[in-house]
Amino acid sequence: MSVDLIIRATEGEVAIALMRDKLLMELHRERTERGFTVGDIYLAKVRKVAPGLNAAFVDVGHEKDAFLHYFDLGPQYRNSYKFAKGAVSGSITSPLLDSWNPEADITKEGKMADVISASQSILVQIAKEPISTKGPRLSAEVTIAGRYMVLVPFINKVSISSRITDEVERKRLKELMHAIRPKNFGMIIRTNAEGKRTEDLEADLKNLMSRWDVMFHNLKNAIAPKRLLGEIDRTSAVLRDVLNKDFTNIHVNDELLTEEIYQTLEKTAPEKKGIVKHYKGKLDIFDNFGVNKQIKQAFGKQVVLPSGAYLVIEKTEAMHVIDVNSGGRKGSGAKDQEHNALDTNVEAAKEIARLLRLRDMGGIICVDFIDLYEPENRRILHKELKDAMADDKAKHNVLPPSRFGVIEMTRQRVRPETEIDTSESCPTCGGTGEVSAPVLIIDEIENALNYLHTEKDMSGITLKVHPFIAAYLTKGLWSIHREWGSRWRKNVTIVGEGASQYLDFHMFDAEGKEIPL
Repeated sequence: MSVDLIIRATEGEVAIALMRDKLLMELHRERTERGFTVGDIYLAKVRKVAPGLNAAFVDVGHEKDAFLHYFDLGPQYRNSYKFAKGAVSGSITSPLLDSWNPEADITKEGKMADVISASQSILVQIAKEPISTKGPRLSAEVTIAGRYMVLVPFINKVSISSRITDEVERKRLKELMHAIRPKNFGMIIRTNAEGKRTEDLEADLKNLMSRWDVMFHNLKNAIAPKRLLGEIDRTSAVLRDVLNKDFTNIHVNDELLTEEIYQTLEKTAPEKKGIVKHYKGKLDIFDNFGVNKQIKQAFGKQVVLPSGAYLVIEKTEAMHVIDVNSGGRKGSGAKDQEHNALDTNVEAAKEIARLLRLRDMGGIICVDFIDLYEPENRRILHKELKDAMADDKAKHNVLPPSRFGVIEMTRQRVRPETEIDTSESCPTCGGTGEVSAPVLIIDEIENALNYLHTEKDMSGITLKVHPFIAAYLTKGLWSIHREWGSRWRKNVTIVGEGASQYLDFHMFDAEGKEIPL
């Protein structure tokens, strides 16, 4: 099995596609102008306490106040508050907790008003990014995630991932971490730590402690709201969380980003640094590896399955509804119908599990499968869906089919759903309802090139158009493309992009920056 990471860096955004056997499994898009990201740590100011909700509304600099529930304070909240207050005032001078005098834990049944008051400055971490009209969701249990472990201050406990099942390895990791961890810092050991050398784990711990030190120094004289420590960028986070021994290649279209990823792997997983490759092809990297086509197939309202069956996906504010349809797939008798329905449902279940990860769909999800009359078949379907969801890192719960054949599930939602509009504006009217002659597109392109070549005296222009237009411009021995070169004595590079609309075109200068037209 091949696992490839395709990374496309453009102006303002980095898009990351995770491919398993050339099938798109995950898509991450990170704006380079960073906003509020899960894992960011802030010094925030309490706006008001809401006793009815047993929560508080907190200012972290977002237009909407963030939400902090009592259950998200964590047992060690008093320690966190005391540490932040002392670091800001200067009474605490070291980020280490060797001489820390622990405060008593807060009770699970307590009230927010007994612990927090308005105008206090508190240490918080983004647990959910702003979604729709809601502000960020916060946690006061501040942690810092690394490749092999998660640093948890103010406790002395070491926890091991439940996915590490070998008892000898669990014992080795626990004893090792107890031996090297700083006093009053706990650890959660991640699955990636299994089998790793002591030097690797110590290096990861050292990196986490250095980040804690950065956060501490940013606390000095800080005025809320202030971001103290940003989560690492999405590219590095994806490498940290998903990179494993199964990875085959990492293809990157940007030379600088290629070098950054190479350096990151050299520090964290030196045995993997050779899989990083700089993509230099003229075709868009997502087109070259078939990502754009799969995005078009997976992000629409209707998703067609290989068998001819299809899914219809509808979204509301709080939930998603998925309808499974058999399409043209039919059986000839009662037994054939039940067997065919099971096969279609199992195929749909596997695709739904992939789409939930790919589109990052969360909240309540209801799936209306094709009716199954045999109890054993309903059990098989439930098991297949749970097995397909097993690799999903987001917390989820899948209920058995109801009496109406509907499976309900919940999936953790920590950031806005990835939404890509797969529909295109009408190629003749551009969505205006007014038709212009499509044959004029070549004249529009030539007029733009003439202006750039003659009046602006520009060279090295790249023209990006729909593949059909690119084929038309380059067809034949004496093509329109060659005619342009003869006319202006300057070369124009033509690139066909599957993501481009039919009668849309964009031009870029020699440095790769788009030329406004």
